[in-house]
Amino acid sequence: MSTEPLRLAYLVTHPIQYQAPLLRRVAAQPDIHLTAFFATDFSARSFKAHDFAQQITWDVPLLQGYDHEVLKRLDKGPPEGIEPILGFWSPLSHGIGAALDRGRFDALWIHGYARWHHWCAIAAAKRRGIKVLLRDEATPISAQRGALKTAAKRGFFGALGLGVDAFLAIGTLNRRYYEQNGISPERISLVPYAVDNAHFRKGAEDAAPRREALRAELGLEPGRPILLSCGKLIARKRPLELVEAFARVHADPALRRPILVFAGDGPLRAEVEARAQELAPDAVRVLGFVPQSRLPATYDLCDAFILPSGQEAWGLVVNEVMCAGRAVIVSDMVGCAPDLVRPGENGAIFPTDDIAAMAQAIRDVMGDPTRLAAMGRRSLEIVSHWGFAEDIAGLRAALARICPGRIDPVAREES
Repeated sequence: MSTEPLRLAYLVTHPIQYQAPLLRRVAAQPDIHLTAFFATDFSARSFKAHDFAQQITWDVPLLQGYDHEVLKRLDKGPPEGIEPILGFWSPLSHGIGAALDRGRFDALWIHGYARWHHWCAIAAAKRRGIKVLLRDEATPISAQRGALKTAAKRGFFGALGLGVDAFLAIGTLNRRYYEQNGISPERISLVPYAVDNAHFRKGAEDAAPRREALRAELGLEPGRPILLSCGKLIARKRPLELVEAFARVHADPALRRPILVFAGDGPLRAEVEARAQELAPDAVRVLGFVPQSRLPATYDLCDAFILPSGQEAWGLVVNEVMCAGRAVIVSDMVGCAPDLVRPGENGAIFPTDDIAAMAQAIRDVMGDPTRLAAMGRRSLEIVSHWGFAEDIAGLRAALARICPGRIDPVAREES
């Protein structure tokens, strides 16, 4: 093995709260020197998000613990403090080629493939003999694709594969997507979509002694089980459908008068609250946006969690709540379902937009308190094998394959 650290560049649109802990973990590897490059750093400051009626400030560090650089933008972008619209052309940055020269990088890891500046980065890396790794969220269920679009996508991946040396799969469906588009299995390494498991588990454990105090603070009646949903109140997340499904079961004596709690905000909030008052008065609460630092306590508060989205590339909130040892219910359009949800073991999977099936899933999971607790313990077991340790192992395996002699694929992290 080389005695010099492998120099790894990471390119992503902006600092992301889920990714920052992983980047710190990668940077802590003694034989990897990581530098992250961002097309914009709007998320590291207070900003007005499109789907929230308030300013958002992530109260967790996004730029600490690893080297980083914000690239210069070619496009003007929105005014300061406004979330930019992220798309094929935006944010449009430049300077990655010069940055690769300055950093003398061995490999470039890119998050996302459907942006012009990412394609330019791949070309810049290949001209310099730098290996390229690609990680993305797309799955066979993440979008509707007809025969023509499917054929075009396969052709696109044939070209993309010429510039990418390793594909990093976030889970089963993402791996299947790559393979369906002609990427050979030996070029794919599992680098699972994960969260900081230790952080969320400790946060929930620390919050447990204050569970009843938090319940009282939020005005939630003691003794009633809580079904939690966490996310933006937008159509894709199906909050109105959840209210309707919950209304069908909340009066069931076997469920012990549960309360449905939404942790989130968005354009559908007023409609959700009105519909809840109509169908299940005094049984639904909307908390609004919950800061990142308060999420572990919110997860500890619930008895079960539900994500009924009509389309969800992954659903990292499921990882988070599993770290609190809670049962999880998801639709079959949630990308993490095949990897994290075992029906009957730690939760349930129901067909998306099937209100009756959603209601039955809630009834099945929450109907027996003893079984519900066992499901929560099983969630904790499952997610304990789906974390940053597995990310590091997968990343190292991919780097060792495409940069032979530069890194040990099985090296252990320093404590």
